[in-house]
Amino acid sequence: MRNKLLLFSIFVLLFSSCKVGRFFIYNFADINDHKKFPSRELVSSRTPFQFIDGKNKIAEPVLNTTAGVLSLNQLNEKHKTVAFLIIRNDSLLFEQYYNGYSHERVVPSFSVAKSFTSALIGCAIDDGLIKSVNEPITNYIPELKKNGFDKVTIRHVLLMTSGLKFNESYYNPFGDAATFYYGRKLRKSIAKMKLETEPGTEFEYQSGNTQLLGLILERALKTKTVTQYLQEKIWTPLQMETPASWSIDKKKEGLEKTFCCINASAIDFAKFGRLYLNKGNWDGQQLISKDWVQESTKLDTTDGSVPYYQYQWWSARPGEDFFAEGILGQFIYVYPKKNLIIVRLGSSYDNVNWRRVFVKLSEQL
Repeated sequence: MRNKLLLFSIFVLLFSSCKVGRFFIYNFADINDHKKFPSRELVSSRTPFQFIDGKNKIAEPVLNTTAGVLSLNQLNEKHKTVAFLIIRNDSLLFEQYYNGYSHERVVPSFSVAKSFTSALIGCAIDDGLIKSVNEPITNYIPELKKNGFDKVTIRHVLLMTSGLKFNESYYNPFGDAATFYYGRKLRKSIAKMKLETEPGTEFEYQSGNTQLLGLILERALKTKTVTQYLQEKIWTPLQMETPASWSIDKKKEGLEKTFCCINASAIDFAKFGRLYLNKGNWDGQQLISKDWVQESTKLDTTDGSVPYYQYQWWSARPGEDFFAEGILGQFIYVYPKKNLIIVRLGSSYDNVNWRRVFVKLSEQL
């Protein structure tokens, strides 16, 4: 028995230092991953923004599902939701937490972070740190010239039409997604990237694109980290109320995992939805240009893009709504027609088509 324990300990020590070992130890992305990785702090406000208390001003929505007619609470309790918010006209109409979670509890964003990264690219263009989305990414990542990336523009990367060769599977410990998620050498991994198809011809959702945006931001910012820029341009102005963070690949001089890994509360994710609902304006202050928000969420199919995805934002009804989405069913859904924001955070999708749920709710409210 002692020998078995010794062998197991040696195995853990050997493999915990590499991304394959961490894959097997952690197994798969889960709702506690913000505790596993090093991160940079996002500081909350001493005077946080508060939505209007609108609770009990609507009847609890009822939905017709494959499991029968369920109230929204029943749906959430049954299907691994930890937080669900509905905000209309700045009024918090529905706020419920499940499985021991609360208003203050921090939850990983997973790919919801992609939409934050897109916003920061817009801010960097507004600030003159990046000239244009039409610039080749090799202006900022010259080490990719040797791999044929001269034709890849920032716009291609935003649209997921770069032609990148990237295995998005999180189930493959040797795949690219696992390398980026569990690895500690993001910059070196980026330098090894290859192309598979002609840029601007085909949409393929790949987290590698958003990590390219992260390195572009780091190079454009020069003396600031990506987290510091998020703090300055969005976190502080939005008066976020819960201490948060952005996970990085390693403790010393780490790079933000811009394709995933902002760790925050549901109510603060909702504030980001409010910023985009109001076209980048926050109570009279234009934090992101209106043109950038519109460009990021409009209906478009140029440069190989698809109508349901633009600058790191999805759409259920192209041209009408848009949302950020993460791998375990994390969502910030925005429906401008009704000034509606919905946030759902969970430990799994649990076989629910949450996009359809949001559409049904938007029709009811």
